[in-house]
Amino acid sequence: MKIALIYDRVNKWGGAERVLLALHKIWPEAPLYTSVYDPMGAPWAKVFRVFPSFLQGFPLAKSRHEIYPWLMPLAFESFNFDEYEVVISLTSEAAKGIITKPKTLHICYCLTPTRYLWSGYEQYFNTPQKKFLSRLPITYLRKWDKIAANRPDEYIAISKTVQARIKNYYHRESEVVYPPVDLKKFKILNLKFKIEEKYFLIVSRLVAYKRADIVIEAFNRLKWNLKIIGRGSEMGRLERMAKKNIEFLGQLTEEELVSYYQNCQAVIFPQEEDFGLVPIEAQACGKPVIALKSGGAKETVVEGKTGYFFYPQTSEALEKAIKSCNIRTLQEENCRKNAEKFSFENFEKNFKKAIEEKWQKHTKTIFTP
Repeated sequence: MKIALIYDRVNKWGGAERVLLALHKIWPEAPLYTSVYDPMGAPWAKVFRVFPSFLQGFPLAKSRHEIYPWLMPLAFESFNFDEYEVVISLTSEAAKGIITKPKTLHICYCLTPTRYLWSGYEQYFNTPQKKFLSRLPITYLRKWDKIAANRPDEYIAISKTVQARIKNYYHRESEVVYPPVDLKKFKILNLKFKIEEKYFLIVSRLVAYKRADIVIEAFNRLKWNLKIIGRGSEMGRLERMAKKNIEFLGQLTEEELVSYYQNCQAVIFPQEEDFGLVPIEAQACGKPVIALKSGGAKETVVEGKTGYFFYPQTSEALEKAIKSCNIRTLQEENCRKNAEKFSFENFEKNFKKAIEEKWQKHTKTIFTP
């Protein structure tokens, strides 16, 4: 099969980009189509042949794509995929809206239905002013998103949480293939980088919906050590909130990140995620997770064996969970064993199997007289 990959935009680094690299590992010859490409912001993408849309030449588009929301649909509709047998769109936004002819099989590996249009609308537009300003483009984008959601021939979801959203918002069926974690990189303690002090850990982009603020509030009261890895638009506000027992480490190398995982007491995961790689990375390093009982964490953390849950999403509920749970009784071998279910080998086997089955079904449909 001649395969192409499609992704919303290539200008940052995060969990979705790790998934994209896993797909590249399976199909290294597949080119990557996207709305905008920023080589400086996404050096990881140098392994691809990247084809950006006409938006690439627009002012600030590579770094401030959000100022062109009404052009994103056109950007993806402008591509031609006639030379490919299979196209795989990895998307949480507009990439599923590509247009393909009947002979080309379009499979959407869905990160989530567009969050700011559906499940996360209230979080993104939580003031009357924002809701008023967004009304016209949101109405247009919701209509287009519904149309675009019918363009993929098949859906694969990254989690059961996302599978339910696809059914709810798009009225489409899907199967689940969990993304992988690099178990060779994330592993139980390497004594080369030992940290003596006791601390809890957050690994996250510092943006509003990740809710690092409730963790800081809880640890301000607990006065226990907390380290925070990551950067984002909320960083300044969070630093002003935090007391001296809380340290911001910024963006680290992969080796440093693994070492902080390996040496922590537990990882705090306070947000609702579509899937969430951080809890699995932590468990791969033998460390338990204290997570919000919502979203993908419910599928990756085993309560009382590899971590504990808290609910509701408040600093008080989190503080109570931290005080009451006994993380010392959780064995690192159990954490590691649970993480091994999300290996690259399992991902490759399950994803290739899903693609093959859908391709066989597709060929019967298009070639049957």
